[in-house]
Amino acid sequence: MNAGLVLLVVVALAAIGYVIGRSRAISTAGGDARGLHSLPGYYGQTVFLFTAVPALLVMTGWLLLQPLYIEGQISGMISDADIAEGSSRSLVLSDVRRVASGLNTAVEQGIVSETQISSMTTDNTDVRAMLGEAGIALASAVEQNILTAAKEYREIKNTLGLMMAGLVLAIAVGGFAVSIKRIHPDYRARNVSERAIKALLIVASLVAILTTVGIIFSLVFETVRFFGLYPAKDFFLSLTWNPQFSGGSDLGIFPLLWGTLYVSFVALLFAVPIGLMVAIYLSEYASNRVRSIIKPMVEVLAGIPTIVYGLFALITVGPLLRDYFAQPLGLGTSSSSVLTAGLVMGIMLIPFVSSLSDDVINAVPQSMRDGSYGLGATQSETVKQVILPAALPGVVGAILLAASRAIGETMIVVMGAGAAAKLSLNPFEAMTTITVKIVSQLTGDTEFESPETLVAFALGLSLFVITLGLNVLALYIVRKYREQYE
Repeated sequence: MNAGLVLLVVVALAAIGYVIGRSRAISTAGGDARGLHSLPGYYGQTVFLFTAVPALLVMTGWLLLQPLYIEGQISGMISDADIAEGSSRSLVLSDVRRVASGLNTAVEQGIVSETQISSMTTDNTDVRAMLGEAGIALASAVEQNILTAAKEYREIKNTLGLMMAGLVLAIAVGGFAVSIKRIHPDYRARNVSERAIKALLIVASLVAILTTVGIIFSLVFETVRFFGLYPAKDFFLSLTWNPQFSGGSDLGIFPLLWGTLYVSFVALLFAVPIGLMVAIYLSEYASNRVRSIIKPMVEVLAGIPTIVYGLFALITVGPLLRDYFAQPLGLGTSSSSVLTAGLVMGIMLIPFVSSLSDDVINAVPQSMRDGSYGLGATQSETVKQVILPAALPGVVGAILLAASRAIGETMIVVMGAGAAAKLSLNPFEAMTTITVKIVSQLTGDTEFESPETLVAFALGLSLFVITLGLNVLALYIVRKYREQYE
């Protein structure tokens, strides 16, 4: 049974329970809601919560553990002799999942029936062609052991799906019945409902923490595997990036780190002065009417998709810099360059710097301005000698947050700076960044047992550490500023 259908049934049952619980509470009070301990809606909420929450928690846990159990069962069906030279057990299991998914698609499209699948072998059916007809492309013909494992994979998954549906629906019905039975005028439904909602809010607040922990562990585990295949010294100190999936790769992070920092520096060099001047104008010089027009227009830049910025870099900024600066000065002939990506990324970062700086400048106490004016300072002198020094910690925090945003950008760099990993000071040359190479190493027909693919996780962990450090530093500075002026 489809998990989405089970979810829909549980939610529908909980919604019905809300209506019934609310009505039952009023009826048990003799039709007078004033005789109830809580408002009628709270009784309905308790039925909704006891019907939906336990069932959905069990369903979530089941769906998380089910793939691990299935792969454990299927892995036992694959002997070492079934693993070809140069392959691995994880790759074979990946093929099994892909074939099983293709069989499901073929059944849904009516290409093959369940009866035909049960009797299907590689001798009587061209499995690869059939899956291709269903839209599943395979690099090679399907072997009998893979087909057998895929058929078993489907059977186990279908069986577990039915078991999950039965268990989840039974829990939902049980919660529905128990919560309905507990309804009476003296039942403290409000207290129960508020405690349950508080627990849900606590769980929701833990999602961010658990997500961060999951990201760190997934990156760390794969990075450890990478350093088991490739020397850490060469990764951090090598000046060459030259991955070869046939072997003998040079996977030094330094050229990628240089490109990342170079592009980010150019972007900040463009965005910080403009964004800061916009913030000063809006907070200190602009009238309320002008501010109400300009501020939303500047912030629109933050809502433009990065792929649009990438297209702007590719077809407008890059050719402009090439034709009017790079070629006449003899510094390059390519429209893809560090300067192209940096300028466009800087445009994208302007609202990050201006909005945060504007909020920080507005938070400077008016008494500091009045004191400066009282001493005879002009408005520009007050801005330069009083407001900006007072707002400096918050402005630095805004710049560091913008820097972390720039370091993690991908699409603008792909379309504006190119994909060449090199060490150069020429801003008109094509370079690349860590994020671009993470994407390139994980796309296509890749093998997750090779250092050329696993290096993406080491790059990702390195990038995570850099951006996390910048974010922590920015938050520390902003917090210190708030403690001082709020």
